[in-house]
Amino acid sequence: MQIIQRKMGWIEVITGSMFSGKTEELIRRVRRAQIAKQAVQIFKPAIDDRYGAEHVTSHNSEKLLAENVRNSSELLEKVRDDTQVVAIDECQFFDEKIVSVCERLANKGKRIIAAGLDQDYLGRPFGPVPHLLAVAEFVTKNSAICVVCGNPASKTQRIVDEEGRIRVGAAEAYEARCRVCFEPGGPKQAKTNG
Repeated sequence: MQIIQRKMGWIEVITGSMFSGKTEELIRRVRRAQIAKQAVQIFKPAIDDRYGAEHVTSHNSEKLLAENVRNSSELLEKVRDDTQVVAIDECQFFDEKIVSVCERLANKGKRIIAAGLDQDYLGRPFGPVPHLLAVAEFVTKNSAICVVCGNPASKTQRIVDEEGRIRVGAAEAYEARCRVCFEPGGPKQAKTNG
């Protein structure tokens, strides 16, 4: 019996609420690919400038150099032929075409590692991420710790009084909450003892 192997790509999605370690996990996987001497490109949306334009950065300050792109078409144009691993952070900020871009790249034999929020601050499916989850070969859903009760958190609570679905921010604007402590909308900041 002979086994014929083809160059095969796939899509991995890392999702969950804010502060659940999505970018940290993306960075971990990228570093392992780099140790394996694989050609890696890392992308982030231009809208996410929280920690600077040239890095993907986790909330615990781990970071890697990244390319800033305005949309999924620009991302596709920048992927080099020799790239084996394409990492994409903050997928929820991309247009819906990011799903077909990821599929196209995977069909070319590239490993796609995509990280993004699956729900917005109202608890609704967020941007292209739910569709990306549906077409991915591998899905990792992280949970954070609820700042109110300490249980596993799967929701992102907005704590600033601001309208609009997209509001780029970190701990000054959002908290991780469990489904019991989550109150869709905002601002509802947790009261800390002390």
